[in-house]
Amino acid sequence: MTKPRLYSGMQPSADSLHAGNYIGALVQWKQMQEDYDAFFSVVDLHAITVPQDPAELREKTRRTAAQYIAAGIEPSRSTLYVQSHVPAHAQLAWVLNTITGFGEASRMTQFKDKSSRYGADATNVGLFAYPVLMAADILLYQTEVVPVGDDQRQHVELTRDLAERFNSRFGDTFTIPKAQIPADSARIYDLQTPESKMSKSAESPAGILWLLDEPKVTQKKIMRAVTDNEGVVAYDRENKPGVSNLMSMYSALTGASHEAIADEFAGRGYGDFKKAVAEVVVAEFEPVRSRALELLHDPAELDRLLAVNAARANEVAEATLAAVYERVGFLARA
Repeated sequence: MTKPRLYSGMQPSADSLHAGNYIGALVQWKQMQEDYDAFFSVVDLHAITVPQDPAELREKTRRTAAQYIAAGIEPSRSTLYVQSHVPAHAQLAWVLNTITGFGEASRMTQFKDKSSRYGADATNVGLFAYPVLMAADILLYQTEVVPVGDDQRQHVELTRDLAERFNSRFGDTFTIPKAQIPADSARIYDLQTPESKMSKSAESPAGILWLLDEPKVTQKKIMRAVTDNEGVVAYDRENKPGVSNLMSMYSALTGASHEAIADEFAGRGYGDFKKAVAEVVVAEFEPVRSRALELLHDPAELDRLLAVNAARANEVAEATLAAVYERVGFLARA
């Protein structure tokens, strides 16, 4: 029986992925590759919508791919590749740009957020057209399911609109994808400002748990995480965001419910609780860290794996692109 097709990806925008990427995406991806024909990409084309140092971008791309593999994404079972290794992503994005209304692109909330953050001088057309490239990423593989966070739901809706519009104008070409927002996926927040989602662009590195941090660094960050003055381990996102964030991490990595965690640490205070969270996180991250560093010590082998997977992705992508080019009326190359 043919497995349904799945696509997702992350930008290589830091030297290391963080706890939010791992718990919010990679853990789910690892599980989903069992049931789906999964395509996972390091989306380096998206990364250049903001200024990048070329040498650093290459290094970050390898490091991100290594962490995918170390976290359990198997290149022999999933198609794990670098986005720029498949030219059809950019080629399809151009075609989709021509059927995207300026108004509907302007309504994308992430563009508004990022353009206000970076300022007018740093805001470029690529950043504006980012959701159309994301639509191309998805549609290129005839994707049925797109696992995303709730903040990306709007982009998947645009992708669906563009697929339906193209199919209506040019004939049935694209599968209409569906967003899958994992119901049990924990959203991980900054350890120092637990009202904000954990992010690579955080103001302070003390609030970010990097997958490639030394275990002692991870432990120290958790022990210094912001909590409150109550000393009660209880889940309350609005009134106890710091404690709730630590509970979410502990729950995601142990499977314990918030109620069970509250019972386990009743009367024990935050010191004991933080120590337990640190032990669980370090135990989860350390094998991933070790495997990623092992892969990075042999970049030629890592590049070989990515090349094999890019060839597999390219085969699927080129078939879709050929159909698109024929239907929009491009003259075939003799």
